Amino acid sequence: MYYGFVRVAAASPIVRVADCRFNAGEIVRFARLASEGRAQVVCFPELCITGYTCGDLFFQHYLQQESLAALAQIREQTQALTAAIIVGMPLRIGSRLYNTALVLQGGRILGAVPKTNMPNNNEFYEKRWFASARSAAGVTAIDIAGESVPFGTDLLFTDGGFNFAIEICEDIWMPIPPSARHAIQGAEVIFNLSASSEMVAKSAYRHQMAAVHSRRCMAGYVYVSCGAGESADDVVFGGDVFIAENGHVLFEQQRFCLEPQMLWGEIDIDVLRFERSKNTNFENEKPPLPYRIIRLDAQNVEFALERAVDPLPFVPSNQAQLAANCSEAFAIQTAGLAQRWRHVGARRLVAGVSGGLDSALALLACVRAADLLGYDRRRILALAMSGFGTTSRTRANAERLALGQGVEFREIDIKAACLRHFEDIGHNADVHNVVFENAQARERAQILMDIANAEDGMVIGTSDMSEIALGWATYGGDLAAMYGVNAGIPKTLIPRLLACLALPMPPEQRAILEDIAATPISPELLPADSAGRIVQKTEDIIGPYELHDFFLFYMVRFGIAPRKLLFLARQAFGGKYGGDEIEKWLGVFLRRFFAQRYKCSCLPHSPKIGTVNLAREFHMPSDGQGFSTN
Repeated sequence: MYYGFVRVAAASPIVRVADCRFNAGEIVRFARLASEGRAQVVCFPELCITGYTCGDLFFQHYLQQESLAALAQIREQTQALTAAIIVGMPLRIGSRLYNTALVLQGGRILGAVPKTNMPNNNEFYEKRWFASARSAAGVTAIDIAGESVPFGTDLLFTDGGFNFAIEICEDIWMPIPPSARHAIQGAEVIFNLSASSEMVAKSAYRHQMAAVHSRRCMAGYVYVSCGAGESADDVVFGGDVFIAENGHVLFEQQRFCLEPQMLWGEIDIDVLRFERSKNTNFENEKPPLPYRIIRLDAQNVEFALERAVDPLPFVPSNQAQLAANCSEAFAIQTAGLAQRWRHVGARRLVAGVSGGLDSALALLACVRAADLLGYDRRRILALAMSGFGTTSRTRANAERLALGQGVEFREIDIKAACLRHFEDIGHNADVHNVVFENAQARERAQILMDIANAEDGMVIGTSDMSEIALGWATYGGDLAAMYGVNAGIPKTLIPRLLACLALPMPPEQRAILEDIAATPISPELLPADSAGRIVQKTEDIIGPYELHDFFLFYMVRFGIAPRKLLFLARQAFGGKYGGDEIEKWLGVFLRRFFAQRYKCSCLPHSPKIGTVNLAREFHMPSDGQGFSTN
């Protein structure tokens, strides 16, 4: 494996029905291409040596002998290849014929897996020719050209780096596919040799079924169906070939292509193992009899990653999916807030507004919660607390947004209170250090809490998940709240979420939210420049949030180690950030993520929004040793 990835190939060559020698030549040609392309396994379609549509020719002794001769040809001509090769062919054992998949490597036949479920309805007549694997329950090995070959559905193939198993076509359509058992027994990738005919909407269903099954099995799933060259007497085979992983189809090739095709792709074994290790029920149904382990020659290869690495994993690139995710995230936020508001019985919600992203989202969540409960929006108090770094732009946006939403707006200038505090503690107000900054944050928290007491209210926190991950919040300051609506929302999603929420609003409110999204991210704790512009830009200090959200997602969601994080980030951001810059910010992320973890101990309750959550679900000691990129 390479950085935890295994590279696989799926080949859909042109076949000639019943011309085994020609088909063997095509298989060898594609096997060589796969090996040259650093694939560790290459899979071909069901019955690819003979062709799937031979019909009663399968009974012919001549065809059976020709398929064995073709297998010998493949063995001989692939001896020098490193890739494991999976091919399909009919095999006669005693008086029965079996539809089998054979695994070869380096000129050796390592195992033969028979098909279990024979389709025998509509256009399929497989029981006419083939017996089920169930009828060969007592057969554990077969003789092929004088060599004893392991035979059965209980074969697990491994090269020491990853494990794979095989099922054939109809097997996946069953209520309990053989691959479910394979996965429980340790298979991390399932190869399906198939011959699935085409009908309108059938391909979409196949893809959906395999994707969902790969998620259920927490596995990679490589599906290879036959295409050009098969008989078109009654049906058409479109060559549907795709690779799924953990619920998503990652790679697919065009169907109905009259030319042979090869699909390449990488499957992340690290991710699959992490998912399985977290699921303590995964092996509950593991039978007492283990699979037989078939060992392949180890392949230590490097390759260029073909799969795309999403630089914004919290933000779907598909606009329809993004809109749906934003709508659902906001619904979860507001439903949680409405439930807490109703339970506490507070008269008001009190939210600090700064004209920034987080406070804008928190205020809109308060408004929606009031609407859900049928409360007057004037029960929401939006409080602006201007400090030394507050600009006219952000202050105006905060007021315009609050008034436009129909809530009560107040403003308290905190500068005089902070100066008095600096005098009390003996701090020089001209020294703009952490004391200068955090005093403002804590003054704001005190005002919010005291006004909430006076108004029979509840303070709504604004800190988002990215700030929490980095500890970019003041202990006893902006972390303090009675409910944190944003704690499950990453920073990179918030501008998109606001854009979705703005769509049905009047033009003036949309313009305000657009300007808020365009404002540099800043705590506004240091004085502005002479032109009144923000000088304290968060991303200049701690690094780009898109990088930090990338690191956060892959480390927490999938347990990706630092060196692999760096590798993936360079793949995703190579055209935007240099490798050294990415490594620098990864170091910042790791240091802050571990050193600032103690701040999570004082987080208010908050609703879980997505698959990554740091508030209470992620259990980690506050004094754990940080990971290193070395």
